[in-house]
Amino acid sequence: MSAEAGSAAPRTLRVKFRPGWDPAGDAKGPRGLFRPDPRARTLLKVLVSYPEVRFVLPDRISLDGATSGPLLEVIARFLDRQSWLVERVDIG
Repeated sequence: MSAEAGSAAPRTLRVKFRPGWDPAGDAKGPRGLFRPDPRARTLLKVLVSYPEVRFVLPDRISLDGATSGPLLEVIARFLDRQSWLVERVDIG
């Protein structure tokens, strides 16, 4: 990796959740990507398996700035297909 690639601003995937899963909701306890549902836990394990993932928060995924556009699209489409959980994914 070049010095320029390492200094690029991190990329972010912001997740808009279905009602009942949104981390900004009123329910107590873990929400969004941190909900203790087995499907959400498996999804979180898949996401953190990508070496480009820097960290995951309940409503977003931070990736290295050098992450390619096609990889961002693949991860966003993968999340979009989780229709039980996700309404929309925004790439930033």
